[in-house]
Amino acid sequence: MGFGYRRFYCGPVEAVIFDMAGTIVDFGSRAPAGVFVEVFRRHGVTISLAEARGPMGAEKRAHLAELLAMPAVRARFADRHGRDPGEADIDRIYQDFIPLQLETLPAFSALIPGAAATIAALRRRGIRIGANTGYNRAMMAVVEAAMAGQGVTLDSAVAASDVPRARPWPAMCLVNAAQLAASTVTACVKVDDTVPGIEEGLAAGMWTVGISLSGNEIGLAEEEWQALPAGEQQARLARAEARLRAAGAHFVIRSVADLLPVIDAIEARLAAGDRP
Repeated sequence: MGFGYRRFYCGPVEAVIFDMAGTIVDFGSRAPAGVFVEVFRRHGVTISLAEARGPMGAEKRAHLAELLAMPAVRARFADRHGRDPGEADIDRIYQDFIPLQLETLPAFSALIPGAAATIAALRRRGIRIGANTGYNRAMMAVVEAAMAGQGVTLDSAVAASDVPRARPWPAMCLVNAAQLAASTVTACVKVDDTVPGIEEGLAAGMWTVGISLSGNEIGLAEEEWQALPAGEQQARLARAEARLRAAGAHFVIRSVADLLPVIDAIEARLAAGDRP
């Protein structure tokens, strides 16, 4: 008869790593979606907001490449330009995207309700705060400055342009974990409103929390959401939650304001020897 033994972490949560747009700022994740629609319009191609949101969470040039790979968008591009899009077209559209996104970010960097209070409560528990994003470093700096003006600072901030491969690969989360001096990825929680962001956290071996209401899956400003009939709200929430759970999220909550009970639940599971 033989016995095996396993080593496991049973301490507290040490770090929470947030996405930015749709998770802690920009209710509805409207800044990137609107800019994708506009930059394609400037290149003679019409895309819908729903199409623009499809690859959300990815690094922005990769996001553009995914949009151009969609059969319907690819066909519209070919109709307008007489050929299929190539790498040079992705580069050209991305170069136009950058200044447009930088220009619009300040108007879409308000903290999501409950974000400041949640982050303050996490800090009181000794939990370190990180963030990563599909934005490049310059874009992230604009959002960080806006957050600081609202009283929220980060212990670690990683942009998609800081790593060789961003979401859904784990590199950004792993850089965050190193900068936050986490003793193990099992002690880290990734909070994100997109499927690639959940996949990123899972690939990094972390607990993952999906954000259904304030993020990309519903994609509405707070006042637009409140104007919906209750039945429509419930239907949209159910679809958003199902998408995030199907991506593998360990927990799904409506917004960052609901995070603290989830941290308690994760710590109870850690204490019992559970792993992500």
